[in-house]
Amino acid sequence: MTHRWDPPVFDREIILKYDKPGPRYTSYPTAPYFHAGFDGQAYERVIEETNREAVPPPLSLYFHLPFCKSVCYFCGCNVTFTKDRTLGDLYVDHVLREMDALAGRMRPGRRVVQLHWGGGTPTFIPARVLERLWEGIKVRFELAPDAEIGVEIDPREVTDEHLALFAQAGFNRISMGIQDFDPQVQRAVHRIQPEELTRRVFDRCRALGMESINVDLIYGLPYQSPDRFRDTVEKIIAMGPDRIAVFNFAYLPEMIGHQKAIPKEALPSPPEKLSILEMVVERFTTGGYAYIGMDHFARPTDELCLALQNRTLYRNFQGYTTKAGCDLYGIGVTSIGQVGRCYAQNAKELGDYQRRIRERGLAVFRGVLLTDDDVMRRDVITRLMCHFVLYKAEIEELYGIRFDETFADALEDLKPMEADGLLSLYPDRIEVCPLGRLLVRNIAMPFDAYLRKAGEAKRFSRTV
Repeated sequence: MTHRWDPPVFDREIILKYDKPGPRYTSYPTAPYFHAGFDGQAYERVIEETNREAVPPPLSLYFHLPFCKSVCYFCGCNVTFTKDRTLGDLYVDHVLREMDALAGRMRPGRRVVQLHWGGGTPTFIPARVLERLWEGIKVRFELAPDAEIGVEIDPREVTDEHLALFAQAGFNRISMGIQDFDPQVQRAVHRIQPEELTRRVFDRCRALGMESINVDLIYGLPYQSPDRFRDTVEKIIAMGPDRIAVFNFAYLPEMIGHQKAIPKEALPSPPEKLSILEMVVERFTTGGYAYIGMDHFARPTDELCLALQNRTLYRNFQGYTTKAGCDLYGIGVTSIGQVGRCYAQNAKELGDYQRRIRERGLAVFRGVLLTDDDVMRRDVITRLMCHFVLYKAEIEELYGIRFDETFADALEDLKPMEADGLLSLYPDRIEVCPLGRLLVRNIAMPFDAYLRKAGEAKRFSRTV
């Protein structure tokens, strides 16, 4: 058996063969299958059911703070662009009301073991307003002493007051967007972020004792090339963050209007984009980082690496995590929760979200209740995506099936991938080979019953 930390093998011909649209599997069923038939009342019923369990699972809280001062042309997130920072006060008022509705339905004693503020950028909101949000959380929920508490920051927006608040409150994970240090690339995507500024914020976070600092990069942006992006990669290695995410830029101007401002002719060609990816994987895996999966790298001492090795790594809407088995409550506009056997998404428009909160206390407008088959397939897909190995007997024992019979069609679909060296099919397990690690989404897709019914995956980004 290969070591789970072994770096992926890069084969251009194989990657091009399997490069097609496919889900990222932060959920299963995936978001296109959420529907309005699962509404706020259905969500309330699930919350009540989970709180009647003999031992309810611990809690994970995600807060979407949606504001940004200006648009980054690559961005595909749900963001409210504004220069009016007073909007944060009103928004926090509604978030506190949503927390009231949730906390009032919680069984006493349920602890929060994971909490994350995402955006937009939370650091658009003044520190004094974020402090009011933090105090509101502590009043309404019980935080575990060893809780993972994270926040996304924008080095262009974060202030000393923000960082002091995070340090005093006990935030132990900081994630900052960098994307690319190259000034020409920054101008092309409308995100001017000087390297010196980023390093100053990074060093300040280290000085404040943040346990983990994560940085986000993007490959495939205009004017990038392997040589030019290598400069950014080398600088990141020298900075030494604990975790690194390198996302593939999806150019979708027909769906994301502001991407039309990106000069299409400046985008790297598909072969050049693959060369950038190859360089990224090679440099980070030889520069002191383990390949965790998908777009993520981490230091070998990071808990993600231990979780990968002992098969406890998990994926949710926040990416890779060691906090499996939680009820994840999404709070704020467009947030998605994973509670019990459901996914529930809040209203996407800021005004609609606030109206729903005022009227009902909760703002769910769509979701999905999982069937027994959904739960089983989600488990299979998660194990492949997170562990690079799946033991058939574990699935058979949990779900009372014969694996080879239940998934005969999927196993048949995997045989060509085995012939291409992406995976090995054993009588007792499926093991992803180093050549298949960059294509693990493709390996998971045969187990997706919804894709099998639809025939193809047109609504998703490409797998590489």
